[in-house]
Amino acid sequence: MALTLNKVVPWGRSFEEYVRMFALTPADLEKSILGCGDGPASFNAEMYRRRQRAVSVDPLYRFSTGEIAGRIEESREVILGQLQDAREDYVWDVIRSPEELGALRMSAMRMFLNDYPGGRDEGRYIEGALPALPFADRQFDLVLCSHLLFLYSEQFSLPFHVAAVLELCRVAGEVRIFPLLTLAGDRSPWVDGVISAVEAGGGHAGIEKVPYEFQRKGNEMMVVRSPRQGGGEFRGHLTKSPL
Repeated sequence: MALTLNKVVPWGRSFEEYVRMFALTPADLEKSILGCGDGPASFNAEMYRRRQRAVSVDPLYRFSTGEIAGRIEESREVILGQLQDAREDYVWDVIRSPEELGALRMSAMRMFLNDYPGGRDEGRYIEGALPALPFADRQFDLVLCSHLLFLYSEQFSLPFHVAAVLELCRVAGEVRIFPLLTLAGDRSPWVDGVISAVEAGGGHAGIEKVPYEFQRKGNEMMVVRSPRQGGGEFRGHLTKSPL
């Protein structure tokens, strides 16, 4: 039975998972990075500990530390409860059981919660939501979007996905999105439409394998590169009907 969620829930991943999900190299980690939809992931906190800098943007950051901790606990109960019935949809090699997954995720999210008050004051955690982000054109080198676009295809339409990806292209020259699967474990029906919209605007979008697979067959990311035109000139458009 596939995991079923009616809305986006806060559920954070670790720095090591980000490195594998997005095939990040040491050179990538030296870039100016925006994590879009990071939620309670520990990537930002761990980058800060490494004396590297990332900025995270998420509507979750309108809430206090205590409020986010409460929402994490609600998500933990829902997700881990459902995973017991959906074990066959996941690859249990690096993470060997739902119990180990829970411990790993909670460790990452506790690291986020400890870092969040100071990080928000420093401008590393910024409230914002797609498809309109509070950043300047090309403010970042690289955007990482984890477990938001494509995963929630039932909740967000093709027009939303296109607008969101074009906005990510506005704020950075390269965008990486993981995974390309829906919550049900199927390839998102919006992948081809997003690629078409990006390429219609003069950008390039491709699919690349990554050294990470937890959701079965979820081992690919989309890499989008917009043309070096500067400013807000890159604007793709919808080339397929959102069926």
